Amino acid sequence: MSLRYALIGCGRISPNHIAAALENKLEIVALCDLDKVKMTDIVENFSLNKDVRLYIDYKEMLEKEDIDLIAICTESGKHGEIALDCIDRGVNLIIEKPIALSLQEADEIIKRSKKKNVKVSACHQNRFNKSIKKIREAMEDGRFGRLLYGTAHIRWNRGADYYNQAPWRGSWLQDGGALMNQCIHNIDLLRWMMGDEIEEVFGMTDRLMHDYIEAEDLGIAVIRFKNGSYGIVEGTTNIYPKNLEETLYIFGEKGTIKAGGKSVNLIEEWLFVDKQDNPEEVKERYFENPPNVYGFGHTPLYADVIAAVIDDREPYVTAADGRRALELVLAIYKSAAEGRAVRLPLEKCSTLDFSGRFDR
Repeated sequence: MSLRYALIGCGRISPNHIAAALENKLEIVALCDLDKVKMTDIVENFSLNKDVRLYIDYKEMLEKEDIDLIAICTESGKHGEIALDCIDRGVNLIIEKPIALSLQEADEIIKRSKKKNVKVSACHQNRFNKSIKKIREAMEDGRFGRLLYGTAHIRWNRGADYYNQAPWRGSWLQDGGALMNQCIHNIDLLRWMMGDEIEEVFGMTDRLMHDYIEAEDLGIAVIRFKNGSYGIVEGTTNIYPKNLEETLYIFGEKGTIKAGGKSVNLIEEWLFVDKQDNPEEVKERYFENPPNVYGFGHTPLYADVIAAVIDDREPYVTAADGRRALELVLAIYKSAAEGRAVRLPLEKCSTLDFSGRFDR
């Protein structure tokens, strides 16, 4: 069974989605973007069928096309509105991170998708990395014992050229800052690995080097999880002169791991009391070398969502997972803005709540 597929938003990340769609043998029926050149470039670069329809209005596309699965890859601030329109049409979704920029929109996505029996997956593709799947297996098998703490470090570089490519980047209305855009993948992994349920968060954020954007370029946070463990987040786009690393550490009473590389795609430390496996063999077997920070996770994420639609089950990465990652970033923002620890869960919060935060 081949699902009919469309892509909304043909910017920087769209080639990864088109490649994943093709590798999973989806029938690509339509593309949508405000810039027709971007759409025609995708058609040419991927040698798509010439009968793929091109739209500048996604609502017109929804009216005219019979679509089973849509990927939303627009600016982040439009994810929620577009997702809800697609869900109302009964279309299954893959939504690029973050799932939305407000908890209210995320909650509405979850609510309406359940009502319509529509499958929605947040595109946190790093959960499908070989390294992360191996670590998750060890976690689910209880090999760490009692969890003590975990850390997520995202030490990257983004300069004026990056922000000039798309003026929405770094704005509170359409994006947020380093934590929301660049760091949310690793923040998602940290929360997921450490038990998901959070007691409180204390964060600090600042804009040190990018006075031409509205949001932060540095975020640091301490997290207390409900299971008694702790988390540390350190994320920045200020590293000179280029991306340095994205790493995830987990420390338990019976195990220590470190995942690193461009997109936590390799295991650098693998130490367990039980000695079930050879650390050097694990490092070699669960190693990937992607050409960029996007990694290889889109193709298996697409395969899982397709299977979820066909088998009528939840995707491996759900809309609720996307909400949890969003909630943690917003909690860090809220704590930094208010200068106090913030308790979870949060019911209402949006990036727009922090407009003017760094105005000088």
